[in-house]
Amino acid sequence: MATIPEVHTPFDPVDARSPSALGQDLTACDREAIHVPGAIQPHGVLLIADADSLMVVGAAGDYAPLVGTVWWNTSLAAVFGEAGVAILAGDGTTHTLTPLIGGDRSAVAHREGRHWLIELEPRTPGAPGTDDALAWIARGAEEFSRAIDLEDLAARAAAIFADLTGFDRVMIYRFLDDDSGKVVAERHADGMGSFLNHHFPASDIPRQARALYIRNRVRVIPDVGYAPAPIVASDSALAQVDLSDVGIRAVSPIHIQYLHNMGVAASASVSIVKDGVLWGLVACHHRSPRALSWLQRKTCELVAATLAQQIRAKEEAADYRERLRLRAAEDALGLRLAQDGDPDQLAALVGHELQRMLGADGFALHRGTSLHTTGHVPAREDIADISAWVRRQGVSPLHTASLEQRLPAARAYRDLASGLLAIVLSVDEPVVLLWFRAEELQTVKWAGNPHKAVAVAPGEHLTPRASFEAWSEEIRGWARPWSNAEIEGAHRLSRMFFDLRQRRRITDLNRELNRAVADKDVLLAQQDTLIKEVNHRVQNSLQLVVAFLAMQANAENDETLTRHLTEAQRRLSAVALVHRRLYSDDTVTAVDLGRYIEDLLGEMQGSMGDEWRGRLTMDVAPMLINADAAVQVGLILVELVINAQKYAYDGKPGPIAVTLEQFRNRFRLTVADRGQGRLGTRQGFGTRMLNAMVQRLDGTIEEIDNAPGLRFIVSAPVGVPEDA
Repeated sequence: MATIPEVHTPFDPVDARSPSALGQDLTACDREAIHVPGAIQPHGVLLIADADSLMVVGAAGDYAPLVGTVWWNTSLAAVFGEAGVAILAGDGTTHTLTPLIGGDRSAVAHREGRHWLIELEPRTPGAPGTDDALAWIARGAEEFSRAIDLEDLAARAAAIFADLTGFDRVMIYRFLDDDSGKVVAERHADGMGSFLNHHFPASDIPRQARALYIRNRVRVIPDVGYAPAPIVASDSALAQVDLSDVGIRAVSPIHIQYLHNMGVAASASVSIVKDGVLWGLVACHHRSPRALSWLQRKTCELVAATLAQQIRAKEEAADYRERLRLRAAEDALGLRLAQDGDPDQLAALVGHELQRMLGADGFALHRGTSLHTTGHVPAREDIADISAWVRRQGVSPLHTASLEQRLPAARAYRDLASGLLAIVLSVDEPVVLLWFRAEELQTVKWAGNPHKAVAVAPGEHLTPRASFEAWSEEIRGWARPWSNAEIEGAHRLSRMFFDLRQRRRITDLNRELNRAVADKDVLLAQQDTLIKEVNHRVQNSLQLVVAFLAMQANAENDETLTRHLTEAQRRLSAVALVHRRLYSDDTVTAVDLGRYIEDLLGEMQGSMGDEWRGRLTMDVAPMLINADAAVQVGLILVELVINAQKYAYDGKPGPIAVTLEQFRNRFRLTVADRGQGRLGTRQGFGTRMLNAMVQRLDGTIEEIDNAPGLRFIVSAPVGVPEDA
């Protein structure tokens, strides 16, 4: 008679709904290991099988009808037949086994390390079939294509998902730049409260939950009153298996209480992922228990993917129209400013056009002791203080939507100048162009008081908010933010005025410019000569070090030392390249990151040998970035390419793909290989150095399975933050 092995469970199922029952330190939402709950929702069954033997080694839920009580001696062939065993023994990480199980269940298998995680669920009565699912996808695509703008698109999406899921309330929830969220569209049944235009604090959806929403894009809780079904296994480690890809995994007890507080009996969430970033969610609530079948969930996922494509198209179209408008206004201004005369005086004459071009409430040109203004602006002495403060910052263009956050004295005139966009044309005269935006009094409607969703004191247990009653908050001292297109337009205006001033100087010099202006030009020429001389010496020094490293590498017989010296050469080359780029461009503060990466990869490929020709591919977008940040990015890129060459292919040639893209105010640098790397296998000096460089950028680095190979994604802010 077989002996039942010791069964390990991660928590006591008798009181599994209480936060303390999980045995976790729930003092901060962002630290809760929600991907390893150790249990599932009891409407389904989870089988854990060894990937090599395909024998069941763990289970959760009502598994006895499938594998019996002596499940540790059961082969998956007894459940899914030899056909199922053949499928799982082949390639792939996710398989649908529903046709092999029969009856009224669906079955999906996910590969997680050395195990197969097979989730089985009852089929929902009346759920749509495959043909119905295709019809829903087609209907969604057609509806979304008819949308006029983002607001209309969100409203249509709420209606589509309400009909598709049958839930009482469906909300389109958009994440904002500070990770808080706003309900931008809603469809709800009679008697259901509305959250339309309500804001939710970022703490309502912690960081690790947002990561799971990208990986597992549909999550359903058919009954929030469930008692979790714990994983039982002969190996206690299986109680902590990663259930990120399992749709029936148990969810955080904090979230369950959160839903109880909202008066919700069932919920579903569908991720809206745009360009690999979580744009928002389709959040569904129901007043009574309600399930979605696996096919319904996949249909929702595909409809959400179509929605994300339309969101991207609408946002890009709006951005294109804005940039086109600004370009047209710049061209018209350029024609007027091209007239003979002082460009600063001409700028004062076209002040109204400059104000209107960037959507400002007021404009000021401050030159020495003279001041020209249009629209609503602060007092003369206040503008002088702002101008002096802008010059001290050393950043052009400088922009902020809340000037009083950076210049406390601005609180006195925030009704006129809460928003500021400034460019410095000349420091020594000085010449400063200032655009002002008036304070916009905002009444933000929150779903409950957001200030109660804060970190708790040490030793206290975290509990969700208990109230979702509308709570309004008046926001003072903020103006409408400056868009990326407007900031870029200000940068181009700066170049335009600079070019006009340079032309004027050349003309005046030909007419024997007065001594003061001539002295200034001489000083500028001396500064330029000094910069070039410094650049020449720095380049010589870098080349000398690189040459010395090359000589040392050739002289050494130690293969390991030679490799390290070669890697050091590449890192120095990255620094030298950005230095050359700085002094070949018109500015010494910013670098075109896309162009820099193209040049850097070109030099690296040349040094890697002919066998690597064509192996390095790139898809990079142009964007301006600080010179210091460009050096860090270059070193990070060199380190990632070297790591791929060393660890993914053991020095042999293989494909390495590099992409650079911009999302809002951040860039994403991706280096992907198709080699033999494994997640989290390197913890040496290079890894620590890489993490340190990413931290200097105030960024993040992710390591993702590329199946095969690895994909490293580095994300960091573009340009100089407002609070720098």
